[in-house]
Amino acid sequence: MIDFEPWDKLLRQYVDQQGRVDYIAWKTEQPQAIADWLSTEKNLAFTSNCNTFEQLALWINLYNAFTISTILERYPLESIRPRILGIPNWLTFLWFFQRRAYYIFGERYSLAQIENSLLRDKLQEPRIHFAIVCASVGCPLLRAGAYFPEQVTQQLDEDARRFINNPGKVRYDSDSKTLYCSKIFKWYRQDFLKVTSSIPEYIRSYLETDLPMNASTPISYLYYDWSLNQRIS
Repeated sequence: MIDFEPWDKLLRQYVDQQGRVDYIAWKTEQPQAIADWLSTEKNLAFTSNCNTFEQLALWINLYNAFTISTILERYPLESIRPRILGIPNWLTFLWFFQRRAYYIFGERYSLAQIENSLLRDKLQEPRIHFAIVCASVGCPLLRAGAYFPEQVTQQLDEDARRFINNPGKVRYDSDSKTLYCSKIFKWYRQDFLKVTSSIPEYIRSYLETDLPMNASTPISYLYYDWSLNQRIS
């Protein structure tokens, strides 16, 4: 199994409690740290008898590490969705997720493959959508520490609560009786509906204040901010 301690140490050093990444300090001080850590692990054999908790921690950590390492290579940048003459460059944006650029366990993976084939299809855990990050402001907040198999269930629960109780991601308008929420709930609706009967009910189960929401509560999706989630030190 991969040793997550080096990744945990980097996250604790360069990610604040608001989930913002200090890319300037990270790139200045330890630009090769993620690559060095992964290079020591890349030829490990993937053990197929890993339990669900081990696999969740493994692939969430790798997804986030691969994403951050790619941002560090290209930093400085304003957004993970590049623009040409003010128009979003969707091809480059999709290539970011689709390219098989990440070598581990003797194979090449893409971010999309890790997310869709492994975390979503195989492990069937909707809370990963509050844990894996694409490095944008609209994403879940990056945890200031690694995921570990013995803690991953509790960590994912914390992530879900942090995301759903963040007014920038989820809020309820009592006047219009409308639920406003992140487009993550729209894009991955089917994942959440595997464990609950409706999006409002899923959200309500994690809210710290009880709100009068049910399956028929109207939903409006919030603007998704693709600008880079960074902290300027």
